Amino acid sequence: MKGEFNLTAGLSAHPPPERKVRLFLSTGEVSGDLQGALLAEALHRQALAQGIALEIVALGGERMAKAGCTLLGDTSGTGSVGIVESLPYIWPALQQQRCAKQYLQKNPPDLLVLIDYVGPNRAIATYVKRQMPQVPVVYYIAPQMWVWSLFESDAAKLVAVTDRLLAIFPEEARYFRERGASVTWVGHPLLDWLQSFPSREQARQSLGIDGETLAVALLPASRQQELKYLLPVMFEAARQLQEQLPQVRFWIPVSLERFRGAVEGAIERYGLRAIAVFGQSREVLAAADLAIAKSGTVNLEIALLNVPQVAIYRVSPLTYWLARRVLNFSIPFMSPPNLVQMQPIVPELLQERATPAAIVGESLDLLLNARRRQETLTNYQQMRLKLGEVGVCDRAAQEIFQLLV
Repeated sequence: MKGEFNLTAGLSAHPPPERKVRLFLSTGEVSGDLQGALLAEALHRQALAQGIALEIVALGGERMAKAGCTLLGDTSGTGSVGIVESLPYIWPALQQQRCAKQYLQKNPPDLLVLIDYVGPNRAIATYVKRQMPQVPVVYYIAPQMWVWSLFESDAAKLVAVTDRLLAIFPEEARYFRERGASVTWVGHPLLDWLQSFPSREQARQSLGIDGETLAVALLPASRQQELKYLLPVMFEAARQLQEQLPQVRFWIPVSLERFRGAVEGAIERYGLRAIAVFGQSREVLAAADLAIAKSGTVNLEIALLNVPQVAIYRVSPLTYWLARRVLNFSIPFMSPPNLVQMQPIVPELLQERATPAAIVGESLDLLLNARRRQETLTNYQQMRLKLGEVGVCDRAAQEIFQLLV
């Protein structure tokens, strides 16, 4: 795998380490674990080149552990979206924060790196700034306040505890710079991640997909709540889709091992011609003719692979009511490809609009309408131009080490 971390590679070409540096990385959820792992790999590469003996302690997940981080806690399964949905995770998050603060008090790092995960990360940053003001704080992949923030004070609080913000979107960089942050736009790290993906031909061969098959990727969940609110409507749409297109087959990358049973049980219940796969998400996405996916980072991954997609999202009815009626919550778009362009290049079906009939309608159009497919691909190419250039994670790592000089 091209992106695989190898700490020993090229050791003979570099001088022995001259100084020791300890970094603390904090993130949550499956996507944060991926971004943290990509950054950790780049930090190790840059440390090796600069003669630095690097130690990374982290709140993250399995990917970050494999990338050379010592995990203080596993946060890959603690994420949620929504007011009601977040309640079961409040206590685990508080426990993890307490553990992190105790560790940081006894072992002050040379620098703290925060990756998304706004609530817990802002709490940790506030503690560090209060107790260890000499420790620089870097926010990498800032929360998308420039899209959804309800209160201007949210951004001010984040800027107050951040010494450097490494932005992944141009609009994100502009938003935080205007609010007083020291900002560097590095580009989007998925550009680096996609360098390790197989070609479409390689992926289809690996999965045994012949030329007559229409391969559809289903991506219902990276959070527990999404199994409840997204999987049923997505799988019912898939059942209806296969009735209309006998050549359709479904592949379902399982993001967390503990979701496997629920996904495989649902495949049987809905009678889908589908395969649940674990550890082959790159192959599935690269091979697909269409993706039906939850709204999130994966939408951008799919777009960069030039796969047409339908993005859906649902939360509990109570959360939706509170957001709309009490908090007046409103966003122009939800999926990242649309946010980059600020136009609807990917169909979004949110809450009551995310019905099986609507999903099937959009899917059939994207599969069978050549003009619609080409329009989508053209928009993807325009979007790609706004994400920077490959080498994002190394640029981010260089910015981090510059703060230690």
